[in-house]
Amino acid sequence: MLTRPFIALMIIIGCTLSASAQDKTFVIRARVIDSATQQPLPGASALCQNTTYGTVANAEGNFAMRLPNGGYDLVISYTGYDKKTIRISNTQGMEDTLTIALPVIDNTLTEVAVVASNEVADGWQVYGSFFLDHFIGTTPNAAECILQNPEALRFFFTKNKKRHRLKVTADQELLIQNNALGYLIRYQLDSFSYDYNSNISQFTGFPFFIEQDTTEEVSAQWIKNRARTYLGSRLHFMRALYDSIVTEEGFIIEKMEGLGKNARGTLLENIYDSSLYEADSNTVAINWEGRFRISYKNVFPDPIFLKEFKLPANSRMQTTLLDIADGFIIEENGFFYEQYDVINTGYWGWKKLAEALPYDYTYE
Repeated sequence: MLTRPFIALMIIIGCTLSASAQDKTFVIRARVIDSATQQPLPGASALCQNTTYGTVANAEGNFAMRLPNGGYDLVISYTGYDKKTIRISNTQGMEDTLTIALPVIDNTLTEVAVVASNEVADGWQVYGSFFLDHFIGTTPNAAECILQNPEALRFFFTKNKKRHRLKVTADQELLIQNNALGYLIRYQLDSFSYDYNSNISQFTGFPFFIEQDTTEEVSAQWIKNRARTYLGSRLHFMRALYDSIVTEEGFIIEKMEGLGKNARGTLLENIYDSSLYEADSNTVAINWEGRFRISYKNVFPDPIFLKEFKLPANSRMQTTLLDIADGFIIEENGFFYEQYDVINTGYWGWKKLAEALPYDYTYE
């Protein structure tokens, strides 16, 4: 359940929008009920992950939110119940009220004998810094982020012939204060894992952003920091691709062939060829498969990144590799799916939670 100050704030955020902007918005209405009894769940939380938009259900289990056009993962949660995620966008008909039924959590399957657990008793002391580096990041912004409730984390370590892995879960949502960008991030962490054999970290969860109040001077600095973070980011690229202005925005796309030292990139000149790019009135389908190199030339890569990855100090472009399983769909706000089918390494992979901007961010 959410605390009263956050509930009040979320209601204000979810309901406030100027009438002049309504032609570029849509409304989602829903009723949250118990899947078994069909009774309403008053106070259920409804938030669009990776945004600043959220609200709570009223006494009848109903809620409504007006959102900027685009796509979102709507996350519905209630204490003691499994949460549900629904993809929504202005491309769908939202005239009717959705019914969202949540099942009670079945704890019988999660009971594990303590003696068989691989939980690390002093996990935060042993793995805390390692976790923060791979979850929040090692960028300059990350140095200004504070995890307010590390006690919520649980660490599990496995090492045997088949697996060498660190897994991290959380008993409650994590609270991350990003003092570089001016957000409090409420993060519902499903799972974090690091595979020591492949040196690959993965985490899944639901971030919700809350704008912080401050002085005009600090707010002006936050605006600059957000703009710097946005330029060349994955969000910037997806929006440029949606608007068909990739080259104009400073991005270079290459199709990669070969592996390792033998890898070679061929410039993708016909970015908007109908076999690769299908646009309708609301979405864009990108029909890419394989590996692509995305370079951004308008802002130099951070020196910390170059040093960390042992790259030449005179490198002039931010470079990311995308491994794409079967294309993806982009919505107006830069939201795309299926996100798990697009794996990024390189510069975007280095920029973790400390560099995250909500989908309702507007570049100024």
